[in-house]
Amino acid sequence: MLCGEGLTHVVDLVASCQEQVVTVENSAGSVRYSRTAPYDVIETAGADPLANEDPFAFAYPDAEPAAPVAGANAYPFGRERLAGLFDDPRAPDLVVVHTAGHYWPERGGHLGEHGSLDAVQSRAPLLLSGAGVTARGVVDDVARTVDVGPTLAHLAGGAMPAATGRPLAAHCGPGARHVVGLLWDGVNASSLLSLALSGELPNVARLLDRGAALRGGAVAEFPSVTLANHTSALTGVGPGRHGILHNAFYDRATGERCVPNDETTWHRACDWLRPGVVTLWEALPGRRTACVNEPVDRGAGYSTFGLVREQETGDGARGLSSALPDPTADPHASRSWVADPGYAWGTSVDALGLQQVLALWSDPATRPDVMWWNTTLTDTAHHLGGPHSEVAVASLRDTDRRLGTFLDLVDRLGLTDEVAVLLTSDHGSEAADPSCRGDWDEALRAAGVEFRDEAYGFVYLG
Repeated sequence: MLCGEGLTHVVDLVASCQEQVVTVENSAGSVRYSRTAPYDVIETAGADPLANEDPFAFAYPDAEPAAPVAGANAYPFGRERLAGLFDDPRAPDLVVVHTAGHYWPERGGHLGEHGSLDAVQSRAPLLLSGAGVTARGVVDDVARTVDVGPTLAHLAGGAMPAATGRPLAAHCGPGARHVVGLLWDGVNASSLLSLALSGELPNVARLLDRGAALRGGAVAEFPSVTLANHTSALTGVGPGRHGILHNAFYDRATGERCVPNDETTWHRACDWLRPGVVTLWEALPGRRTACVNEPVDRGAGYSTFGLVREQETGDGARGLSSALPDPTADPHASRSWVADPGYAWGTSVDALGLQQVLALWSDPATRPDVMWWNTTLTDTAHHLGGPHSEVAVASLRDTDRRLGTFLDLVDRLGLTDEVAVLLTSDHGSEAADPSCRGDWDEALRAAGVEFRDEAYGFVYLG
């Protein structure tokens, strides 16, 4: 039904798992394969929906296609990423993956989208710079989001043995006195690289001059959404292992609707982590650590959301509203966009993040050995206009200026040669097609199917 001709414009593919076998199908064919490595194909019928797993498809400097249709898209590490989701018993019965161009504003959709399995929505940038990093410019390599935490630990001279991700040892080694992880939420990888190389993001260019960017970026785990991949980055394992399956999902055993990605629940996101999961912070005992504006903070010495928990009022991060700086007074903000409410909120949050970072680094007693700094404006803006739009580019310029303020401080402190930086995102961003409308839930209801659809794509039957 979901793969019928009437829904091909909105349904890219549908996945399910039974008895250790994953089935993926679309209107052109299906594939059944083992849920465990090496994910051997058991059977295909028609065209294999995951036939193209090229991690460099549509990567910089290649042009991104306009909403590629089924059969013309690519799904890097697709079999493994889909299979990994079903490691968690709370995984849905059906995973329905949006087509690249699907636009659903009535369900919270945007002009810029992510969440799907395809290359552009999954590809986050990955840039390494500074102490211990081999400077080579843009290199033909690819990483995964689960590699981020292990790489930060490796740069700091530690390790994350419980992770499935790998440190990017071919591009960096231990020895940095300070290690900094930067996550610019929702950034299109090709846009970031092209703007940096053209001089429009001079501070990203500063990093690139002393490091390397991977052309294939860092491929997000599935689903390519915010908190699932923040958690993958900082635990080194995928959603099916760490337990934050999506921004919202359902627990059949308890009857609970789990919503970890909300301003009222971010401060307790780590409550959803499954037993045995180890965060980057827990893997680096004895280090001075700081986790700025990031929900995945368990074990961090300093944490923004730790402050929220200390002041628990029932409002979660909303309790910080009074502390948010005035976005119209922010010297880093684009004046032409800060009047937009969403852009203004992202500006204030990121200004508060910069304040925390500068305060931490200005005092030798609080200066972190390992720091993670999450930036949110870029995601807001990429949703507002789509990647490469005027508002998305403005958000990158603003964020680049904030980065420059931090790098200038590092220079003044005489620490530039002792700092390693990793810049990434939690997923990519792809332009939706405003004419590509439709809703598979309507077809399910018309067929009399009992279901709940969480986060628009996780379908629980019965």
